[in-house]
Amino acid sequence: MSNNSGADLYNKAKKIIPGGTQLLSKRPELFLPDNWPSYYDRASGCEIWDLDNNKYYDFSHMGVGACVLGYADEEVNSRVKAAVDKGTMTTLNCHEEVALARKMLELHPWADMARFARTGGEICAIAVRIARAATKKDKVAFCGYHGWHDWYISANLSDKNSLDGQLLPGLDPLGVPRNLGGTLFPFNYGCIDELEEIVNDNVGEIGVIMMEPTRNEQDISFLKAVRAVANRINAVLIFDEVTSGFRVNNGGIHLTLGVAPDLAVFGKALGNGFPISAVIGKSSIMDAAQRSFISSTFWTERIGFVAALATIEKMQRCPVVKRLVSCGKLINEGWSRIAQEVSLDISISGIEPLTHISFNYPNALSIQTLFTQEMLKRGFLAGSVVYTTYAYTDEIINDYIRNAKEVFILIKEGLNNNRIEKMLEGPIKHSGFKRLN
Repeated sequence: MSNNSGADLYNKAKKIIPGGTQLLSKRPELFLPDNWPSYYDRASGCEIWDLDNNKYYDFSHMGVGACVLGYADEEVNSRVKAAVDKGTMTTLNCHEEVALARKMLELHPWADMARFARTGGEICAIAVRIARAATKKDKVAFCGYHGWHDWYISANLSDKNSLDGQLLPGLDPLGVPRNLGGTLFPFNYGCIDELEEIVNDNVGEIGVIMMEPTRNEQDISFLKAVRAVANRINAVLIFDEVTSGFRVNNGGIHLTLGVAPDLAVFGKALGNGFPISAVIGKSSIMDAAQRSFISSTFWTERIGFVAALATIEKMQRCPVVKRLVSCGKLINEGWSRIAQEVSLDISISGIEPLTHISFNYPNALSIQTLFTQEMLKRGFLAGSVVYTTYAYTDEIINDYIRNAKEVFILIKEGLNNNRIEKMLEGPIKHSGFKRLN
């Protein structure tokens, strides 16, 4: 690997961009502080070239889960380029937004209407606004991560300022109006008794239940129990499928799990890297959007709709989701096999297309940092999470596993000699924020 111009640029960026980047999940400190390449010049398939023309295979976030087809997918890009040439923003609406609404409803027969935005955080805020307007109740019970907007981060407000941020460590509510406190109530995945307690403590006041139907766990009986609670108290049940959607089937994972919400939100994989997000739902609830002001100029811009249609059409024509799942299984099997061969204690969790590896040792963060450091030297962007992509081949996955075994051997030697921290060439990575699922 040649000079790390990306790390130098990031240090400069931090002086003129608060936080250094627009997305917490892309901060180099979460991967390999001081040594992460940070910026890319170009990308194709599952390959990324940094500013020094070093090539890496992406076995990490794949565009933070957005690029299920792979980077710069030729079919999607060609459709987008044609749309650009025809004009992407005019006084009139683009017809593709109607086509995408029809496609989303075709994929989800329980839903009657759809609206669109550009990002996951936006669409979660829109869905909650619609649900609150429909129920005329302010209070929300939630389970999962739902973005950066005030309505959600207010969950981290406490009656005492010194306790702010205790619910979801890592998500600071500074700047969120304190009078929003007491409107959000968290419950953990699988704990229906926690939701029941929230309902009992706020009789007649919970109008919205929002949750990720799965991330690390899948519990159909729990989802059915949540559905029953929502029915009983006349609350709107929202499934946040920004992350889980379009990974195990062509649509929301709730279709596979067999539990329908009242509203569902999508993002990330919907446009294969182009900004587009959607909320779909029953007309009796979605109609409430007309009674609230929900409007933005660039929600009407053409590219996101065109990209989403091209992405969905390719996913329907090609065995994309089947491949996403099989790639995850191959990676999981590889991790398990080489860990056993090296006698390394690991855990694997999550759905196959979004798989996680954990090192079961007291200095797990140091070990994860070392894994990322050594895999980077071998030409792989690697961390604790792999979002699989249709662009992977078995050969590329096998190469990743072969290199991971070499690094596992180094980790085992470091553990045996109590040298893990001494093997690091920079600071230990930062931990992310706590999740409820």
